[in-house]
Amino acid sequence: MSILIDENTTFIIQGITGREAVNMTRECLNYGSKIVGGVTPGRKGRDVYGVPVYDTVSQATAQTRVDGAVVAVPPAFAADAALEAIEAGIKLIVIVTERIPRKEVAQLIEFADMHGARIIGPNCLGIITPEKSKMGGIGGPAEDTRKAYMPGPVGIMSRSGGMTTEIASTLTAAGLGQSTAVSIGGDAIIGNTYADLIPLFEADENTKAIVIYSEPGGPMDAQLATYLKEKKSRLPVVAFMAGRFMDAMPGMRFGHAGTIVEGRADTTEEKIRRLNEAGIAVAEDISDIPRLVKERLK
Repeated sequence: MSILIDENTTFIIQGITGREAVNMTRECLNYGSKIVGGVTPGRKGRDVYGVPVYDTVSQATAQTRVDGAVVAVPPAFAADAALEAIEAGIKLIVIVTERIPRKEVAQLIEFADMHGARIIGPNCLGIITPEKSKMGGIGGPAEDTRKAYMPGPVGIMSRSGGMTTEIASTLTAAGLGQSTAVSIGGDAIIGNTYADLIPLFEADENTKAIVIYSEPGGPMDAQLATYLKEKKSRLPVVAFMAGRFMDAMPGMRFGHAGTIVEGRADTTEEKIRRLNEAGIAVAEDISDIPRLVKERLK
């Protein structure tokens, strides 16, 4: 089983004729994903690796069923592209674009909630259900993706796209496959957090454990800890906290836009304390994750 996507999920890529989107299209098709169209204004009638290109999202949805959309357009146009997809009735929006103004992201998330749509990202690499489908650039080329991911009982949620695959590869090498892995995004404001997605994993009877990759900054870890305390989740959770060195180096920057430490609550020390209090095992090293997962699966 899986969450969000499976082998029947159809999606379009907005901005499909851009250089990165062209590569993403090829990688997803080679993996077996069902891309049913692309959108680039003014490019209707062309195709990308056999995928028809339309001027608007509504043109694509008029031709076939569209379950999701990947937004891969420049930051200035990304919010409008996502709004167009939601207005066309698409319920799953993966935004890979980064540097979208926060105000626009906040408005977009509110609009999605009003229309019953779910946003993954911005600044993410997407979603993968191993051997069924991947939606976005997660995992890279299909050959590499097949090496890193395999079907199994562990769900993954990660603020880093690259570390999503690193964790999956480490689990796979230890014989632990994945149900679905979600790169949730590295920006300060994102569509779905750990606490938003864990109920989906809980509803999937084949998911037996969760692994999260986290970083300094933001309230997502505290939200997850609160959720686990209040809801008594059936799923054991193992976490890895990157950037511990930042606690001793105030002002240090750490890659993602969302790693903004505004107070003690945003430090890795405080985050780890809260996670431990909620029963979450925090790995000292990525290589420790499989052992911790196996112990909790027993």
